Amino acid sequence: MLYLFVGIFGGFAEGYVEPKMYIAGNAAATAATVAANAGLVRLGVVFDLLDQTLFVFLALTLYKLLQHVNKDVARAMLLLVVLAAGIGSINAVFEFEGLRVATDNGFAAAFGTASSGVILLLLEAQHYGLLIAQIFFGLWLAPLGYLAYKSVWFPKALGVTLMVGTVCYLVDLLAAFLVPDVGQSIHGYITIPSAIAEIWMLGYLLVIGVRTEKQH
Repeated sequence: MLYLFVGIFGGFAEGYVEPKMYIAGNAAATAATVAANAGLVRLGVVFDLLDQTLFVFLALTLYKLLQHVNKDVARAMLLLVVLAAGIGSINAVFEFEGLRVATDNGFAAAFGTASSGVILLLLEAQHYGLLIAQIFFGLWLAPLGYLAYKSVWFPKALGVTLMVGTVCYLVDLLAAFLVPDVGQSIHGYITIPSAIAEIWMLGYLLVIGVRTEKQH
């Protein structure tokens, strides 16, 4: 259930609200969209923070479940999630501050005609900050995949797919920073294996689950 809510909150905040508010290269449109959707932005920020918080509790639960396979790898998984959640939480501040600049007359008076540019800059900082968080959000799938592969509870193909998902996330990130035009064209395709891996893992936990022995 934790994994499900991480997917719901994260999908809404980062998959719907953030792309809807941030219009790359167009300060006026970004500012107008943020101002016109203030309630949606606030909800997106709250959902983003809930997503990051539940992500940590998800990692703690998976750590407890899988630490018997390899404690060091399980610790690495937990650390990577904490880093991803920390960066993701900080990024939510940029979106919220962008909203404040768009809706608070005090900021409009201070920045004048430059306020639209400031809003775009803040949302752009959030956008690229999320890409940086993707380093750790992608890397956590590698130890998770290894632990799933080595355990007796999950299909080995699922473990392999999770590890492939790490590679896809990192390729997507590097392309976005190094060759933006290429990154934009491949983004919708390169992350498909990562999405399949996580949906498969979520579905497996929800539908089939794992059967552990009670401790006496």
